[in-house]
Amino acid sequence: MRIGLITGEYPPQQGGVGDFTRELARALIAAEHEAQVITGGTRQDARSRRQEARSKTEDGIVVQRVINSWGARCWKQIADVAQRERFEVLNIQYEPAAYAMQAGVNFLSSPWARRSIKVPIVTTFHDLLVPYLFPKAGPLRWKVVEYLARHSDAVIVTNEEDRARLSNLPVSLRYPAERAAWRQFPTSNLHVVPIGSNIEPVDVSDSDRVIERARWGVQLDEFLLGYFGFLNLSKGGADLMQALKTLLGEGLPVKLVLIGGRTGSSDPTNAEYAAQVERLIETLGVKERVIATGYLDPAGVSRTLRVCDVMVLPYVDGASLRRGSLLAAIAHGKAIVTTEPRYPIAGLKQNESALFVAPNDPRSVADAVKQVWQNEELRTRLECGAAEAARLYTWDRIAAQTVEVFESALRTTPAGHAPRNP
Repeated sequence: MRIGLITGEYPPQQGGVGDFTRELARALIAAEHEAQVITGGTRQDARSRRQEARSKTEDGIVVQRVINSWGARCWKQIADVAQRERFEVLNIQYEPAAYAMQAGVNFLSSPWARRSIKVPIVTTFHDLLVPYLFPKAGPLRWKVVEYLARHSDAVIVTNEEDRARLSNLPVSLRYPAERAAWRQFPTSNLHVVPIGSNIEPVDVSDSDRVIERARWGVQLDEFLLGYFGFLNLSKGGADLMQALKTLLGEGLPVKLVLIGGRTGSSDPTNAEYAAQVERLIETLGVKERVIATGYLDPAGVSRTLRVCDVMVLPYVDGASLRRGSLLAAIAHGKAIVTTEPRYPIAGLKQNESALFVAPNDPRSVADAVKQVWQNEELRTRLECGAAEAARLYTWDRIAAQTVEVFESALRTTPAGHAPRNP
């Protein structure tokens, strides 16, 4: 199958959606499909003012860096690539911050855009946040997200909470001009396909572990807490710092390592929240016990994850399969302390493969970390449970499930609307 993956961010930009798209493309290619990425130019492209179509192979993946803006003009640029490359399906990787909060891609499945785009469009929602649009847009912001969901030929969500929200959309016709040919939009046409870890685990020997911990100034007798991902309002960074203060106050020999970049390339709100957390670190007097690695390449991230004693991920809205940082912790077989998920997560069970705590409760976070520190048997059990859960979230499985959705969209798309390329 010839597949076009549309994403608003892509490496070298920092961001989970771009990393996901790269890993999915690799897995699709490994399964003998032809997958290409359609995205915007890099900063270097912008500085050189190169406006012509740019296609090159990056790490074995053909990347079409042709999008100058994610407004309505992106339709034609995407259509040109789709026609030239003879794609059979387009897959939008949707997260509004990745598209600079612009809404052009939300209407890629509109009747106007479909005049040029003649293949099925499948949208993968990485979250259900809303774009900016304009001041005081209010409920209209959700409407454009809803529009994309309604008008896509199939919809993929990464977690049960997003599936539940989209499944409650009122039923309506997608294409009023074709009422005779179309049934009502089946809200059951939702598919849950989890994300995987963007960080491939690397092997770390006992001697490597000593060296890696020493690199970050961590002694062998110190208990290392790990946090992976950008500092974001929804990820509980402030609660984590309060929990660290509590643990230090109780005499535990703990340090905390913040793994990876501070704010990423897409979401401007991350910088403001990160500054708040940094001020809190100063106020709490825990600065000497916090290590910030800054941006690391994937192997560097993996090595740092490997040497952590416990991963602490106190998401404000609960653990979820939309969180790449959680999937990375699972993939590395780490003991995990995180907040209670709103919906069950396959492979994660309290006291077996994770310790779940209440959200917005630094005291419960501290208590859970203390349990792992005191109880070596519990820590080993959590590690083994996470390693077992990781088998559910491998990229070959994710690619196969995604292709099943593509094939379903090809079967159900009405003849003449989006014909399959010969």
